[in-house]
Amino acid sequence: MKKIFLLLGVSIIAFSCDDLSSLNENEKAPSEVPAYTLFTSAERSLSDQMTNTNVNRNIFRLTAQYWTETTYTDESNYDFVTRKISDNHWNALYSGALADLETARLNTVNQVILSNDPDFANKTQVKKNQLAMIDILMAYTYQVLVDTFGAVPYTEALKGSSNYLPKYDKGIDIYKNLIVKLDNAMNDIDPTFASFDDADVIYHGNLNEWLKFANSIKLKLGVNLLASNLENTIATNTINEAIADGLIDTNASNCKVPYMKTLPNTNQLFVDLVNSGRHDFVVTKPFVDKLISLNDPRRVIYTNGGLNGGIVGSSNSYTSKTNTKGTILEEPDFSGTLLDLAEVEFLLAEAAERGIVAAGSAETHYNNAILASMADWGVSPTDAAAYLAQPSVAYATATGTWQQKIGEQAWIGLYNRGFEGWTSYRRLDFPILNAPANAQAAAEGKVPVRMAFPIREQTLNPTNYNAAAAAIGGDKLTTKIFWDIN
Repeated sequence: MKKIFLLLGVSIIAFSCDDLSSLNENEKAPSEVPAYTLFTSAERSLSDQMTNTNVNRNIFRLTAQYWTETTYTDESNYDFVTRKISDNHWNALYSGALADLETARLNTVNQVILSNDPDFANKTQVKKNQLAMIDILMAYTYQVLVDTFGAVPYTEALKGSSNYLPKYDKGIDIYKNLIVKLDNAMNDIDPTFASFDDADVIYHGNLNEWLKFANSIKLKLGVNLLASNLENTIATNTINEAIADGLIDTNASNCKVPYMKTLPNTNQLFVDLVNSGRHDFVVTKPFVDKLISLNDPRRVIYTNGGLNGGIVGSSNSYTSKTNTKGTILEEPDFSGTLLDLAEVEFLLAEAAERGIVAAGSAETHYNNAILASMADWGVSPTDAAAYLAQPSVAYATATGTWQQKIGEQAWIGLYNRGFEGWTSYRRLDFPILNAPANAQAAAEGKVPVRMAFPIREQTLNPTNYNAAAAAIGGDKLTTKIFWDIN
């Protein structure tokens, strides 16, 4: 399939020449970027932000304690201010993915289809399909923002010059609106019609896969909402509907953005870990020790196979500690994952334990999640089955509460998905992670459970910033997101 990654440059030349005005129209330099180009750009920029490991933009592998740094240890010790990481993460999602999606939405909405067009019905449904896909990806992105900051601009966001200083909406209110947005989007989809086709680099216009993706986002919203114990009826209905309507059910349906073998379209990990020539990260001792203790066959895929994990927050030698050079992680065309079967199955296991009857057996989903992760990383079925058969892994005999069993295995399974690994840790409180001795004072001796609002917002949007900070209980690294109640 053709992979479209690069935006065309746009030159806009405007003149006024009375009757000769049409001569000034440059048909090769359109004044409006096509919606399909913007949609491709949004998919790519969203994946780039969620998968990169640049310490200026994405430090979630560090907060989830998958990795720690070698020489420069500020971010491993939760200094998110010096490099303005909150600002950069915020901007990557608002000014990057969401801005492209909103412009694509407006351009699509404004497309005029004449009622006497012989292809009116087809064009109208294609338009609805495209708008639905845009809304689904926007819902995913807004959930990431809520789960990062707690409260964010939503109802007044993306207004451009009409409102540069938007108010913040409560996280729980955004969640409830996102559920409605996803429902409306899915109701508008007709898979028998076209959409963005190959401009959609994730599913290449396969709308049945987009429906699975949307329901899987809905499941995640429902589980987080159920964990909050604030809107149990809405949460339960949301989860039940997502299950009934169909979730990601095979690794072939995983939401992945493909990359190429050559720059500038390589995976961001290749850019940060290989092409840069830098060796800034090693795998942490807590994570390596857990893999070793469970005889996890993914250890030699996730890492270089070393047995000596790095000390979180301290200087670490790249050559003497377990490093990140696994078998496929640093390959230039390694796909970026936004949501996958393993995550869905862990969420279903959790839903079952939280009393959702339709979810079925927690043990079954726990097993499915582990097997899905193993298969996705290339572990043989024999080795995966042997891993599950160990008393230390088997659901009936593994140590601890259901939160510990699911939480520790989800932490392992979500490796390389630092943000979701951090989210799972915050919601379940497992595994047990400890802040490094030299952690920033702002962390108050704890692993951060949210990211502070951007410095830019404090400076340029102080009224709304202060209201949001007060509403969530303080703009601190230790202030919990509304669904993190343990």
